[in-house]
Amino acid sequence: MPDMRLVIAGAGGRMGRALIHAIAASKGVTLAGAVEARGSAVVGRDAGELAGLGTNGVKIVSELAPLIKEADGLIEFTVPAATLAFAELTAAAGIVHVIGTTGHSPEEEAIIAEAARRAKIVKSGNMSLGVNLLAGLVERAAKTLGEDYDIEIVEMHHNKKIDAPSGTALMLGRAAAAGRGVDLARRSVRGRDGPSGPRRAGDIGFAALRGGTVVGDHTVIFAGPSERIEFTHRAEDRMIFARGALRAAMWARDKRPGLYSMADVLGLGSGS
Repeated sequence: MPDMRLVIAGAGGRMGRALIHAIAASKGVTLAGAVEARGSAVVGRDAGELAGLGTNGVKIVSELAPLIKEADGLIEFTVPAATLAFAELTAAAGIVHVIGTTGHSPEEEAIIAEAARRAKIVKSGNMSLGVNLLAGLVERAAKTLGEDYDIEIVEMHHNKKIDAPSGTALMLGRAAAAGRGVDLARRSVRGRDGPSGPRRAGDIGFAALRGGTVVGDHTVIFAGPSERIEFTHRAEDRMIFARGALRAAMWARDKRPGLYSMADVLGLGSGS
């Protein structure tokens, strides 16, 4: 089978550059194009040079549509509005679309699900193997432990991150809610300030910290009577997400159109 031709959207960002590195170091894939937002200072630059690899002949452009015709898949870590525009194009072409972007509203999630009727979409709040294994452990712990154990999710990211709680924190929250058999939207608490009253049993709390250059730290705390169980994942390099995204793209290449998760890619059963 020929190499899978992948386009990277958000090519000038931290994850975009990591993805260009990962493609250059991986077998079975090739960089077919690089896209950035119209007006970005990196449009017109060589993608390889920008990523610190030396020139590779792939110029960063602002229009995805011309690249789609020659591509087998798109990987994007961008912003929610861009995801919707990209999904329209990948659905029309029937190709793979790996979405690492987070912060989508319920309405935007519905649009993505509709696009997945024609595109092969893999969407996850986190592309790493470790986090997806963690989600499975959290779901099992939440199912095993009763409401005497309060669940709190604490996450920290770099000071440039624009959404909170993080997509990974919400992914872990959904895992905990699935274990408890509850609706996360009805039982989540997003930060506390002032006289908040006693904690309601069964709620799932979130705390978001931002600062420095932290790639991503997540801890799920089960606080029970006289004991506390904590599950923690610390990301030390964005390459774990880039390698996971490539794995997702190659996995989806021969799949039917649909909306998949990293749990599907990794064979971990149900996931978010």
